[in-house]
Amino acid sequence: MSPATDFLKDRIGGETPVAAMVLGSGLGDLTARVAVAARIPFAEIPGFPVSAVSGHAGEVVLGRLGGRSVMIVSGRAHYYESGDAAAMRPVIEAIAGLGIGRLLLTNSAGSVRADIPPGSVMIIEDHIAFSGMNPLIGEASDSRFVGMTRAYDEGLRAGLAAAATTLGEPVFGGVYMWFSGPSFETPAEIRMACILGADAVGMSTVPETILARFFGLKVVAASVITNFGAGMTGAELSHDETKEMAPKGGARLSRIVEAMLAEGAFDA
Repeated sequence: MSPATDFLKDRIGGETPVAAMVLGSGLGDLTARVAVAARIPFAEIPGFPVSAVSGHAGEVVLGRLGGRSVMIVSGRAHYYESGDAAAMRPVIEAIAGLGIGRLLLTNSAGSVRADIPPGSVMIIEDHIAFSGMNPLIGEASDSRFVGMTRAYDEGLRAGLAAAATTLGEPVFGGVYMWFSGPSFETPAEIRMACILGADAVGMSTVPETILARFFGLKVVAASVITNFGAGMTGAELSHDETKEMAPKGGARLSRIVEAMLAEGAFDA
């Protein structure tokens, strides 16, 4: 058991959360809906990375949402901050070590489809790891050969979609392409992403999905669309735009996730 797992086990108490969630830029609205039992800064948790990206709180929130016990990781460390694709490994390993079997990953992403506008929510059905990096590089055991045919759990995806239907919230399904960042994509790269079958692009989530599958977690993931890809509108992209638009779609995703928990979609 990792030091982070030991530390968090003491803080959680006797009830194991039904799910853990990693929140991307501007998705703090979900945390605001939690009946908070504890807030723990990353800096206090042994081995946890500390993100320097604005819009990421950098704390673990324990509490109840939709009537269920949850662990929310508000903020993440990105590959582009350190060049380490496994930067989130201590976090994912701790989640698995606590006996939490289900993980929701969220992010802010750029749409490469004209019919998925900013403010939309896209359930990730599959991904393309275009960065070429993998968080399991250097892992010594044969368990590094992780199957990714069903990286995103079909049952959890169906639960997320059903919760959206219950609320009357439209959602899209699509493929997320991981670019390393931190610079945004070029118009040519966006055209390439379309040709390769991507529906949205971003700078996170894929390493966490790979790590989660390595540790045996079931994964569901969703993108909040904050902008169209480079060259689609003629406007330049910026992180300020991401921070401005993410809370708008994030509020919608937060309602959907809360409904998903209330409907028992994360229950074992």
